[in-house]
Amino acid sequence: MSKPNLRHLDADQIKAFFIEKGDKAFRAKQVHEWIWQKSARSFDEMTNLSKDTRSLLQEHFTLDPVTVDNLQISRDRTIKSAFKLHDGHLVEGVLIPTDSRMTACVSSQVGCSLTCKFCATGKLERLRNLDFDEIYDQVAIIRKQALENYNIPLSNIVYMGMGEPLLNYANVIKSIDRITSPDGLGMSPQRITVSTAGIAKMIKKLGDDQVKFNLALSLHAANDVKRSQIMPINETNTLDVLEEALNYFYDKTGTRVTFEYIVFKNFNDNISDAKELGAFARRVPAKINLIEYNAIGDGVFTNTSEEKLNAFVSTLENNGHIVNVRRSRGKDIDAACGQLANKGGKEEK
Repeated sequence: MSKPNLRHLDADQIKAFFIEKGDKAFRAKQVHEWIWQKSARSFDEMTNLSKDTRSLLQEHFTLDPVTVDNLQISRDRTIKSAFKLHDGHLVEGVLIPTDSRMTACVSSQVGCSLTCKFCATGKLERLRNLDFDEIYDQVAIIRKQALENYNIPLSNIVYMGMGEPLLNYANVIKSIDRITSPDGLGMSPQRITVSTAGIAKMIKKLGDDQVKFNLALSLHAANDVKRSQIMPINETNTLDVLEEALNYFYDKTGTRVTFEYIVFKNFNDNISDAKELGAFARRVPAKINLIEYNAIGDGVFTNTSEEKLNAFVSTLENNGHIVNVRRSRGKDIDAACGQLANKGGKEEK
């Protein structure tokens, strides 16, 4: 029988284990600190525990740490990691360095069930949800990469990697709790953004739970016909339904949503598309991020021209919208979401 993951026990359960084994109750606090503050990846790292205590833990538990299976570093300093889970599945995470911040982009599922047409992850079958500690591990590893490679601490986290975070709600919330807790990594929830393709009932649940982190909606088209063409989830979560859910979230949390909009050539890059986006952004308190596309290699979607992008931005700004343009990172590596894990999975097979 496989050993249980120690990280799935709370502090009281760990304390009860030590008491049962005749060890000191305060060991639980030491172990908890090693796991969640110091991100220990093995029992041997827990050096203020005796060898006997470490052997006891080794005998009864595992930590099932996430490991780096493959790593690529771009010329622009982006670091893309394929992470191997304890059961051999691959997910991926990215360290995105910019002038003002170090951002970790992490995954929430192995694969994805939403089949968005422009996404490499959408070509992967959803195999399972990630446990909260597997999401935490991605952040801890990327945090270490930022310090070791650039000597700059991690500043931001985005749940924009593989999978739909709101379809793994409990584990995503628990991972954020571990990352933001004073007895965890102690990061500010206001530095964390969860991105969703648009699961209306779960957006409302975020509002009911009065979460402190930020929410982004992968919009990519501001009318239902176009959006349903590229994002099948829109057929059951239409823009009107999302509008209601997003306003509910705002009323409960006071946090403006960010609309993410990839500007695709000859699909959603006309002035009429910009006006539709602007009109929708007036229905929900929101900021707009226009995103340069990181092509997935199938030739179906490509970036719009710089001229059209500039006209798109001007149309929005002239109508009073806050617009940021997010440039593509890691163009010389497998940086599109799902590419590196997809490649790894094929190589394994």
